[in-house]
Amino acid sequence: MNLISLDQSEYKRLDAKAYATEKRRLQIELLKLQEDVIKNNRKICILFEGRDTAGKSSAIKFFSEYLRPNNFNYIQLGIPTKWESSHWFQRWAKVIPKEGEISFLDRSWYTRAITEPIMGYCTENQYRLFMKNVNGWEKKLIDNGVELIKFYFSLSKDQQTKRMNARKNSQLKYWKLSKNDEKIVTKWDAFTLYKQQMFNKTATNESPWVSINSNNKMIGRLTSLRYLLIKTSYENKKILKPAKYSKGLSNYSASIEGVKFDNLSYEQFMIITKYSDDT
Repeated sequence: MNLISLDQSEYKRLDAKAYATEKRRLQIELLKLQEDVIKNNRKICILFEGRDTAGKSSAIKFFSEYLRPNNFNYIQLGIPTKWESSHWFQRWAKVIPKEGEISFLDRSWYTRAITEPIMGYCTENQYRLFMKNVNGWEKKLIDNGVELIKFYFSLSKDQQTKRMNARKNSQLKYWKLSKNDEKIVTKWDAFTLYKQQMFNKTATNESPWVSINSNNKMIGRLTSLRYLLIKTSYENKKILKPAKYSKGLSNYSASIEGVKFDNLSYEQFMIITKYSDDT
């Protein structure tokens, strides 16, 4: 099993201002990568997997904010048709990036490895066939020139509960919480079991899983983008080491439902960011 768990200590002390500075540096590098992808007809496919509220969608928004819109794709497929359910890889083959494109997949073919069997949306045989064939299918993609990055955004059970409650009570984000979301969070242990089986079977040397701790979404976004930039090659590459952040500072800030709190201590900041719009 090739599971990469990243050291995120470089971003341990981070306020909103420092986050914005580092975000800008990394987004400039990502734009360089996109220019290289366009120039050299490369194909980059990035998967974002994880539990509900882990920060997959916001991470994709973070990645793609300043990219050329005609050369990247945001992919979030809905409920599969009966045909798609029985032709799983064909369903996903149509969204693989073409030459000169980057595709961001907000959930991917790996819904069949975790969510579908847990919720009873696929048969046991469909699950087993997927697990048997997925590595070979991904190898064909890679052999055909696709650069595949697989991110798994993890979070604690306590943090997920807090985010679900915050989403439920938010006047702006309540619609993101579906009955299906509420049901699957009650199956934490089953999700953990299927996730581990997925890692054991599909974290290969050619296509490893990259585990991102997203208990703090800001740190998770920076860490995942930084990994992508370090992992890939492109012209004029310049990955700077993050600045050091001090616990003793009292200039942290965060926002909740549009209300901004300034001049926070580090301890106050860490409490508020559990519910913050910025995290």
